Amino acid sequence: MTTSISDTPARASPAVIKAMIRATAHDQGFDACGFADAAEPWAASERLATFLELGRHAGMAWMADTAGRRAHPRAMWSAARSAIVVGLNYGPDSDPLQALRRRSRGAISVYAQGRDYHDLIKGRLKTLAGQIQRRLGGEVKVFVDTAPLMEKPLAALAGLGWQGKHTNLVSRRFGSWLFLGVILTSAAIEPDVASGDHCGACRACLDICPTQAFPAPYQLDAGACLSYLTIEHHGAIPERFRVALGNRIYGCDDCLAVCPWNKFASLAREAGLHAREALRSPALADLAALDDAAFRALFTASPVKRIGRDRFVRNVLYAIGNSGDSGLRPSAAARVSDPDVAVREAASWALDRLDRPGQGLGGSHGSGGDAEAGSEGLKTEPGGAA
Repeated sequence: MTTSISDTPARASPAVIKAMIRATAHDQGFDACGFADAAEPWAASERLATFLELGRHAGMAWMADTAGRRAHPRAMWSAARSAIVVGLNYGPDSDPLQALRRRSRGAISVYAQGRDYHDLIKGRLKTLAGQIQRRLGGEVKVFVDTAPLMEKPLAALAGLGWQGKHTNLVSRRFGSWLFLGVILTSAAIEPDVASGDHCGACRACLDICPTQAFPAPYQLDAGACLSYLTIEHHGAIPERFRVALGNRIYGCDDCLAVCPWNKFASLAREAGLHAREALRSPALADLAALDDAAFRALFTASPVKRIGRDRFVRNVLYAIGNSGDSGLRPSAAARVSDPDVAVREAASWALDRLDRPGQGLGGSHGSGGDAEAGSEGLKTEPGGAA
């Protein structure tokens, strides 16, 4: 049976209205739903300011450009009174860390092995927002990681979880695996109780970081985060981080996957978020051979598509250099004359690694890489301050 918020009685209590919104969100496929006061002051503004002052946003200039609007929901939309935060479980069917052992194959972040979550969430969020607006009046705006809105602090205020020592959201029900969407409304909705921090003395996410890149608990530096480097960073990746990449060719799940709260996680019920077989652990040789058309075809409806063929093949070549597999030498050699300068340089680096005995085995999880990776870097997720 499909639930509609408009079915609630005209004089329904705040608790009944919230229950109906939650039921409707579940019918739309969302696995979690909470409510926060969008006008409440929060410490996230100060954390963002510090993050930017220290230059930890690396090459993401857009974070500084939008800092004023990003600092607080009311700074972006002055009419916002309440936030409805929803979560979509994307729990994997296996441990992502196991993919790091298959050196001749690429490791793609769990979130990017299925359909692009933006496409899955936004339409459903608009439907939910429309129902809320019809029932409560006022204005509504929807957000799915595409606007200067700090969703993770809002999710914590709404009781969906807390920001762990790696700054990502941790849920007692879903572990590390929640995509977030936000509806801001000018209507007043009674907020839920904010989540407390349940990390305790655990530092598993800090210790596993391949680049030893957390300056401190709850602090991240994007310039050394493997997710940032493989997805957002343009041009050649600094040499001191290349060995730590191992076979990670798009993103890094280490700090997410090691979290003990994942013992409560479950497989995503949304089939579109299940891993495509072609993207589970694709052969590096096949990926290195991709031209632009083949890249676009392989990553249709995938978030990987947005980084483009050149940046992706650059990452693949670093992984080949770390593989220790001499059988991949022809794949690297075929790219030394590639039109893209970063791809050419990565191909030469990979050949040099493969030609030096003992130099092609880097970047297993928690190892910190080898001497070339060292401890020079600091770790972040893109937008870690949020």
